[in-house]
Amino acid sequence: MKHRRIPGRRAAIAGGGIAALVAAGVTLQNANASEPAPSTPQLRVLSAPAAGELAAGLTADLGAGAAGSYYDAHAKSLVVNVLDQRTARTVEAAGAKARIVANSLAELGEAHATLKADATIPGTSWATDPVTDKVVVTADRTVSGAAWAKLAKVVDGLGGTAELKRSQGRFKPFVAGGDAITGSGGRCSLGFNVVKGGQPYFLTAGHCTASISSWSDSSGRTIGTNERSSFPGDDYGLVKYTAEVDHPSAVDLYDGSSRQITGAVEATVGMKVTRSGSTTQVHDGTVTGLNATVNYSEGTVSGLIQTDVCAEPGDSGGSLFSGDKAVGLTSGGSGDCTSGGETFFQPVTEALSATGTQIG
Repeated sequence: MKHRRIPGRRAAIAGGGIAALVAAGVTLQNANASEPAPSTPQLRVLSAPAAGELAAGLTADLGAGAAGSYYDAHAKSLVVNVLDQRTARTVEAAGAKARIVANSLAELGEAHATLKADATIPGTSWATDPVTDKVVVTADRTVSGAAWAKLAKVVDGLGGTAELKRSQGRFKPFVAGGDAITGSGGRCSLGFNVVKGGQPYFLTAGHCTASISSWSDSSGRTIGTNERSSFPGDDYGLVKYTAEVDHPSAVDLYDGSSRQITGAVEATVGMKVTRSGSTTQVHDGTVTGLNATVNYSEGTVSGLIQTDVCAEPGDSGGSLFSGDKAVGLTSGGSGDCTSGGETFFQPVTEALSATGTQIG
């Protein structure tokens, strides 16, 4: 088969940066003329990837004044959480909607640090949710008794920066997305074909490459060997092609067609995404959280994208994309494609940077 690649809370904003997005025009008026009403900033209509790019720029320029952002798919606009009216005006001038919230990114980050130190319990996860302006902590069905009591106490101690909920599934890496790739002891999915030094490689999940060193396609032909693997901590693996096989920059849609992939983008909460994997094929959903930490029994992985897209064993490593942009690599989660559940993804931008590769 052919493989497809498939806190200074009130910090002032310095000049330049976002302020440069606003052009001020001055017109001399007759002394008797009335002063015109100030114009109302217009929301920019954005695709999800474009909203992600705007969010990244605003976050960098606003610094401590920014408190997270998310994509409003209904209005096709970016919503940016801020801490004061001055920062809100800057956001609105850039074409995004400003929303004043209570918790800064620094405070939410402190909640992450507390959870890591005091609540790293197998079967738990946490992610920043800018819609609720909290860190949402989830416990799967294996967390009970003393472990549940400990977790609840830690979350309660975080006050208004965190909330706790229960998942009926069990968090696990999906070892067993794109086209199937197999090795001794398991099956995963190819994520994205990439290029490094002019040579072809592909990305998949690190928990796959941590246990399997060489990979074959569905015909049994060996097509690649591992070059780099990162799991736990992160969840990405880089495989070098060793066979002459087709490796386009595309994702298998399992209907006889494929989606061309032209680059990679950061995920944004609210972004509509699609996942392709060798077990359950193609499913759609939405990004629901960022900077997620998942405590698998095999180890803890941080910095993940949380979604409501379903997945099952064998989908690991598979492609998460939005339009023609790569977003993530399937890591794991709870539930299945019958009952639903949460699924987590390694950000592909981080994997590309760490491995020195690019979508090509």
